[in-house]
Amino acid sequence: MTQVGEKEFVRLLGQADGYGIVVGIGFAFALVMVGLTWLQAKFTRNDPTSAAEFAAAGRSVKPGLICCGIVSAWTWSATLLQSSSATYQSGLSAAYWYGVGGTIQIAFFAMIAAKVKANANGATTFLQIVKARYGVPCHLLFTFYAMVCVHVVSGSLVLGAAATVNALTGMPIIACNFLLPVGIAVYVIAGGLRATLLCDFIHTVILFVVLYIFVFTAFGTSSELGSPGKLWDLLQDAAIANPVAGNHEGSYTTMRSNPGIVFAGCTIAAGFAGVFCDQGYWQRAIASRPDSTTKAYMLGGLSWFSIPWAFGSTMGLSARAFISNPKFPTYPYPLSAAQQSAGLVAPAAAVVLLGKGGAAAVLLVVFMAATSAASAELIAVSSIIVYDVLGTYGKPLSGAQVVKYSHICIAIFSVWMGAWATILNKAGIDLGWLFYVQGVALTPAVVPIGLTVCWSRQSKHAAFYGTLFGTACGMLGWFVGCYKIYGLINITNLALPYSAISGAGPGLVMSTIATLLLSWIFPDQNQAWTATRMISGSDNDKTNELHPGGENAAAADQDHGHIHAAEDVKPSTPGDEKVVEQTAAVASVAETEEDDGAAALDHDYLQRVFVRAAWISGTMALIVTILIPMPLFGTGYLFSRKFFTAWIAVAMIWLLCAGIFCCILPIWESRVQLKLIVLGLTGMRKRKELV
Repeated sequence: MTQVGEKEFVRLLGQADGYGIVVGIGFAFALVMVGLTWLQAKFTRNDPTSAAEFAAAGRSVKPGLICCGIVSAWTWSATLLQSSSATYQSGLSAAYWYGVGGTIQIAFFAMIAAKVKANANGATTFLQIVKARYGVPCHLLFTFYAMVCVHVVSGSLVLGAAATVNALTGMPIIACNFLLPVGIAVYVIAGGLRATLLCDFIHTVILFVVLYIFVFTAFGTSSELGSPGKLWDLLQDAAIANPVAGNHEGSYTTMRSNPGIVFAGCTIAAGFAGVFCDQGYWQRAIASRPDSTTKAYMLGGLSWFSIPWAFGSTMGLSARAFISNPKFPTYPYPLSAAQQSAGLVAPAAAVVLLGKGGAAAVLLVVFMAATSAASAELIAVSSIIVYDVLGTYGKPLSGAQVVKYSHICIAIFSVWMGAWATILNKAGIDLGWLFYVQGVALTPAVVPIGLTVCWSRQSKHAAFYGTLFGTACGMLGWFVGCYKIYGLINITNLALPYSAISGAGPGLVMSTIATLLLSWIFPDQNQAWTATRMISGSDNDKTNELHPGGENAAAADQDHGHIHAAEDVKPSTPGDEKVVEQTAAVASVAETEEDDGAAALDHDYLQRVFVRAAWISGTMALIVTILIPMPLFGTGYLFSRKFFTAWIAVAMIWLLCAGIFCCILPIWESRVQLKLIVLGLTGMRKRKELV
């Protein structure tokens, strides 16, 4: 029910449009992904019925696809919606800080990725590493945190998408909550992690295309804006009409923003929590080739930075400038606090920029963001349950059982994901609430989890009690801060920025101090990496079960359509010999590349990669968190028209380069597999015609 000064969000689309996106496009996309999975299984060596392939993509994925997967998995609904909402509230600093708050964690995780390959290359989940090093108590504790992370992320993804679909089309939120995950589960079950990565690539291509449409429309062809300079003019008027409390002179075009700097702290905390505690990011590090893991994470972080910066700046600032525009969905009123928290800032700007087409475009891009990230969560949760619950505390599982139970887990959790989002919605919890509380709930586990693979001195006592101590400090700071600042502890106040930073800050800092102190007092007395390097998941595939014989079993897999050598493709006529020779040659290259990916690990090389990643990530963090924003914050500089134009231009160029990189590199790296599929399809047609 609206209050004085509020207005319902005007809908330009009908419920049929909502169902068309969620059900129609969702299931059409699932069919396409199932088809691509079948082609790979038929004409390449990738077998989704193998446990190693299903959960870890054969541990041979190249950097371009991993980079694309990172960008896609980290582009949540919140990336697009929350960055826009925060920028609408606090000005341009929020879009920049959102980018920082998600990029530096990916950069630092590049160091972790190198250590995963060096110290636990056989693991499928990070919890297996915890179990091998520290035993059952730590394993159970961090499994709890991993599952909390899955639920926070899943809730954010589904609620953000459902709120946007409901606002733009009127489609019931509950229907969207349940229907959205189901189509995702179809292709994840069919193809496993590799299908998820392929899905990430297609989603990322669509994502960048839509982002380009919005950005270049806003600053190029729009009659409402048309240039960064025009937006700057409108923002000066907006600052007079609705100045930002805590910003220098109330301006939207300054980095001197108290709410912006608080948002930065919340975003950085939530980012570390969302990366280090999420099995999805560990899974991509595990799936990648040892020689390119760190490179993929570095490139992924740099590419992702452009999305919230460019999109948040464009949509958040445009929405603020458009409040007095009759096309604005809540004209003549600004968006209410509830509408902002639900993530409706970007849809509001889209409606003004492109009308009904803008509403459909933002609906599509939010749907793509939600589904791509949700697919990663489905694989992550299935891996945790199968490997770290059933496989650890139940009977040993064969490869076929791993795949079977993974399918069951994905199907069940896709339904639970909808139920969980509905529970949150009925409790009055929305996207903004989950975004701010994520850091409070998960930051105490960040440093202990990260040090598990990189510091041999950390002991089980330090990891366990450091996490619990940080959690206690974080919870205490959260409730006390909320009460002291807002005078009342309730659901709404607990998710406000100052409450969130009061909990996330102590949780991260105190757990770090306690973990380091306990590690020096009670260091790990064991050979830290001996146990972790012996980890071997249930990666026996169906081929090994049907054809006993270890490594030679793969050679017996002739009847599954895999092309291993020239003799696997028998020419039916002399006219097919050329096709056979080409196929065998391409297959030989593919085998060589896979063999290179599976070669013995060079620990000295990986240590050099780790050191290099530490220098690069540290330098990057210094530049984007200190050298660029702090002088602008300290001087209270108000962006001039020219400086603002340059700021937007850099964000646009960065976005353009990131999109080109994410969309082209994976295709180039997969040229061998694509050629295999094309030759296989061509050969099939020729043989069929001859028969």
